[in-house]
Amino acid sequence: MATSQNQAVVAKWFFDIFSEGKLEVADQVFDPSYQSHDAGAPPGGWPRGPQGAKAVASTYRAGFPDLKYTVEDQVIQGDKIVTRWTARGTNTGSLMGAPPTGRSVMVTGMSIERLANGKIVETWVNFDGLGLFQQLGLIPVPGTSH
Repeated sequence: MATSQNQAVVAKWFFDIFSEGKLEVADQVFDPSYQSHDAGAPPGGWPRGPQGAKAVASTYRAGFPDLKYTVEDQVIQGDKIVTRWTARGTNTGSLMGAPPTGRSVMVTGMSIERLANGKIVETWVNFDGLGLFQQLGLIPVPGTSH
């Protein structure tokens, strides 16, 4: 598949699904065998297939209903797209069992999506989870009063 077509598929992940909450788009862009490799996943990991992508997006959108992603950079190599991104949102909903704080956050991260036959089949993601929980006030920032 052409690079621009793969890039458009990945854009739907960040913009349609995550930023706009259009979870049904996951059925179009994720392969039934999709697997997320995410160290921050819940015990047992995210489900496979489009349901896994929907679970990831709905978890973060529940905590941050106004969640918006910005793609800062992308590098494309063969069947993989590496994206450096920034996510912003206000914590007005429960996030993984933590009550809402009302705080606005900005988190940076990187992900690698592997595509086959026009669909995302794997994701590897790494983001500043510590910074996220510090911004929410759930983990103290070293050197600050509690």
